[in-house]
Amino acid sequence: MSGCCGPAAVELEPSRQAVRPDELPVVVIGAGPVGLAAAAHLAERDLDFVVLEAGERAGASVAKWGHVRVFSPWRYNIDAAARRLLEAGGWNAPDPEWLPTGAELIDDYLAPLAGLFGDRVRLGAKVSAISRLGYDRVRTGGRAAAPFLIRLADGSELHARAVVDASGTYATPNVLGASGLPAHGEAEAGDLVDHALPDVLGTDRDRYAGRHVLVVGAGHSAATTLLALAQLADTPITWAIRAGDAGRAYGGGDADALPARGALGTRLHAHVESGRIRLVTGFFTHAVERDGEQVRVVSRDPSGAERTITAERIVAATGYRPDHAIAGELRLDLDAILGSTRALAPLIDPNAHSCGTVPPHGADELAHPEPGYYALGVKSYGRAPTFLLATGYEQARSVVAALAGDWAAARDVRLDLPETGVCSSNLAEAQEQRAGLATGISGGLLPLVTTSQEGGCCG
Repeated sequence: MSGCCGPAAVELEPSRQAVRPDELPVVVIGAGPVGLAAAAHLAERDLDFVVLEAGERAGASVAKWGHVRVFSPWRYNIDAAARRLLEAGGWNAPDPEWLPTGAELIDDYLAPLAGLFGDRVRLGAKVSAISRLGYDRVRTGGRAAAPFLIRLADGSELHARAVVDASGTYATPNVLGASGLPAHGEAEAGDLVDHALPDVLGTDRDRYAGRHVLVVGAGHSAATTLLALAQLADTPITWAIRAGDAGRAYGGGDADALPARGALGTRLHAHVESGRIRLVTGFFTHAVERDGEQVRVVSRDPSGAERTITAERIVAATGYRPDHAIAGELRLDLDAILGSTRALAPLIDPNAHSCGTVPPHGADELAHPEPGYYALGVKSYGRAPTFLLATGYEQARSVVAALAGDWAAARDVRLDLPETGVCSSNLAEAQEQRAGLATGISGGLLPLVTTSQEGGCCG
C-alpha cells in the first residue's frame, strides 16, 4: 500500500477484473472538511486513496458561503489527523478561539491540507454513479469480492476497494412547499427565489436592499439571513415558519456552550420583538404566484385555510436533503424518514436530539449492507439538521479504522460536543470587538456558524 505521497490511484480498463480489491485505492467523494479528514486518516494508516471533488477547488461548497462566520471556534473545526499531518509540514494552526469564516476555513485549513495530498485530490471530478464491477444491485454471488466501479460525469471510470461518500447535501436544498413537494409555481418564480445563505451585505446586496424580502425556514440559515437583512435600511422583512411559535429557533440563549450560536437567537428574538422583523407563524407554503417583479406566496394549512404574503424576493432557508442517486446500484439500508442509515436514525432524530446531544457513533452505525461503502458527514445525517463538524471528523476516524481492519479503534468512538441552542455572550462579543464584525447564524452545513454579516451555521 502507498501512503500520502505515493502514486496516483490505480485506473483500470472496464474489461480488466483480475485486480484484487485490496490492491485498489479507497475513493473519497468530496474534498470538503469531512472528506479531507478521511483522507488524512487514510494517509496516516498508509492506505492508498484518491479524493474526487466535483468543484474546482477544495472546499468548493464551503466557498459558496465563504462570507459566513462559523460559530464554533477553530478548536472544534480541525480534525486531529489533519492537524498532525499539517503540523509535520510546518503549518501554524490558527487561534483556537477564533471563529473563522467559510473563506478562512478554506484558506487556512482545507487548501493547505489538500495541498499535502497532491494529485491524489482530483478537482473537477464529479461522480455520476457507483456500482460493483460486473454486478448490478440484484446479483449476490461473489459481490463482496468485486471492486467498486466509480463512473465520472465525463464518462471516465475508476475502481476502488471501498468508497467514502462525503459529498454533502449543499447542492440539494429542500423545496419551499411545506409538504416536501415543490410549491405550485415555485419553478416559474425561480429567479425571485434564492436558497440559503445569500451574501446579503456583500455581493448580493443590490438584490435585497430596499425590497420586501420573505425568509422561509426556522433554522440557523434562516436566522443568519434575517440578521443580515435587518442591517439594510428601508428593507421590509417577513419571516414565515410552519411552527406555532419561534421558541425553538431562538435557541438556548445564555445556556448555549457556543456563545456565538446563542447570540443568534437572542438577537433574532429582539428584532422580532421590536417589529424590525415581522414573524408569521403557522405558514404552510402551498403556491408561489409571480406578479411582475413581485411574488405572492400562498399558505394552505392542514385545515385548508389560506393566507397570502406578497414580497419582492424570497429566501428559501428550508434545509437540505441527501441525494443517494449516485449509489442507486448499491445495497443501501436507509431510514424511511431521515434517509440516514437505519441504525443512525434514532441517534440523530431532530425530534429528540439537538446538535450537542447526539451520542457517539461510527463505522457500525454508518455501515450499509453494501460492505465497503460509507456515507459520512452531513450526508450521513440525511434530513436531520443536527450535524456538527466534530461529529463528522469522528465518523471519518472510525470508518478509516474499520477499513484498516482495526475494529477496536473503529468502535472506540468518543465525542465531546458543545450543548446546542442559540446563545449570547462573551466569545461572540469579544470577537466582534476584535474583528469589527457582527455575529449571527446560518444553517445546517458545517460545525455551527455565525457570519461576518450577522449569521452562522450548524453542522
